[in-house]
Amino acid sequence: MEIADWRRKIDELDEQIVKLLNERASAARAIGRLKQTASLPVYEPNRENTVFEHVQTINAGPLPHEELKHIYERIIDVMRSIQRPPSENRK
Repeated sequence: MEIADWRRKIDELDEQIVKLLNERASAARAIGRLKQTASLPVYEPNRENTVFEHVQTINAGPLPHEELKHIYERIIDVMRSIQRPPSENRK
């Protein structure tokens, strides 16, 4: 494949990634509402560690585990902010 072909493939993959990230955000928002109702904290370090371990377990490369963890740290940070009530996000 030529560079243009690879770039088209990356564009297609980006479209899938954006769709999946938005699905994940919808799930995070729903979980955030449930946490509010149950008076549970938004930040759950044990759950976050479970997510990191899970994605590293299923990672077949070539992305190194540490780099994947860095990406997921950012994803989880954004998802955590989605779970907070709007009044907390303005702080």
